[in-house]
Amino acid sequence: MAERSAARQDTTMPHPDLADLAESWLVHLRAERKSTATLRIYRAGVKAYLTWCADNGQPAILDRNLLAAFTADLLDQGAEPATAQARHLAVRRFARWLAAEGELAEDPLAGMRPPKLDAKVIPVLSDDELRRLVKACEGRSLRDRRDEALVRLMFETGLRAGEVVALRVEDIDVLGGTLLVRRGKGGSGRLVPFSPQTARALDRYLRLRRGHVLADTPALWLGERSRSFHYDGLYRALVKRARAAGIRNFSPHQLRHTAASRWLAAGGSEGGLMAIAGWRRRDMLDRYAAATRASRAVEEARGLGLGDL
Repeated sequence: MAERSAARQDTTMPHPDLADLAESWLVHLRAERKSTATLRIYRAGVKAYLTWCADNGQPAILDRNLLAAFTADLLDQGAEPATAQARHLAVRRFARWLAAEGELAEDPLAGMRPPKLDAKVIPVLSDDELRRLVKACEGRSLRDRRDEALVRLMFETGLRAGEVVALRVEDIDVLGGTLLVRRGKGGSGRLVPFSPQTARALDRYLRLRRGHVLADTPALWLGERSRSFHYDGLYRALVKRARAAGIRNFSPHQLRHTAASRWLAAGGSEGGLMAIAGWRRRDMLDRYAAATRASRAVEEARGLGLGDL
């Protein structure tokens, strides 16, 4: 918990009401066509900071020492480093916007650095685990067919979970084996190919989808009965299938890492992976490649048979 030291305020103009202006900031971000996920992360970050200030008897102002203490408290209380970094970044972006809009004379947080993240290795699924995951989806119900199509699509294409959930029926060309991501991260769209096996899984799901009460709605994925299907539904569905397949500590994001690892292990080009995965910066490719380099090196070493004498 931060000590109750007096935080300095800008004396040239009154400090604005941050809670009120946070809503205006979200309006601004929507106008810039930021994704729903980005809006959610930024809103949560600013809200968490203001709540922390109130809980610790600190003024609701943007101050370098307060932000540092807030971030340290998050980490001390067991928050994931990535979460602490996201909260920290949200508050800094908010401060920059306030200064640009003239609500603050200057950005009081300019130049602050986020907490350093440890290099976190996200385990990828082996081919055996993927086969078990697909098998765990066996069945003829809408839910079974939907979940198999989700699993196959995600471990083959590496689509982000948000991109998968946002797909519409019209975005899928089963015969052509391609799908359209209308708006990926950063606002760019892309065309993504998929295999005949994934096309078959999608076709099986789409045929059952025609009998759903929401069949005339544009969303590709539907829940049971009259329910729509969102990210929380995807998360619960895939975690349940992974549990049935005997895969522990599963996260849907592993499928994106698995897709990247399988692409590179099969000899796919790095440029092709960037295009398919929707990465515009080389550092994203490097991060995913580094996370799976060790497992690919193990497989390569086994194939070399250097111990065979």
